[in-house]
Amino acid sequence: MSAALLGWSVFLAQLMLVAAMGCAAVRMLRGPRAQDRVLALDTIYVNAMLLLLVFGIRTGSTHYFEAALIIALLGFVATSALAKFLMRGEVIE
Repeated sequence: MSAALLGWSVFLAQLMLVAAMGCAAVRMLRGPRAQDRVLALDTIYVNAMLLLLVFGIRTGSTHYFEAALIIALLGFVATSALAKFLMRGEVIE
C-alpha cells in the first residue's frame, strides 16, 4: 500500500511541477516588464530542478541529483547577472 501511495504521489508531483512550469512560461512570454520575465525564468529553473529531483526519487538514480545541483548553481548565476544588467545596464564593469 505504501509503495503504491508513493508512486502516485510522485506522479502527481511531476504533473504539478509541469503545470507550474507551463504557468511560468506563459508569464515569461506575456510579462509586461523585463523584471516579470526574469522572475518567470527564475521560477522555471527552480521547477526544472525540482522536477529532476522527483525523477531521481522515482528512478533511484543519482545522476538526476547531480544535474539538479548544476541547474541550481547555473540558474542562480544567471538570475544574478540578469538582475545586475537590469539595474545598471551592464554585467561586467
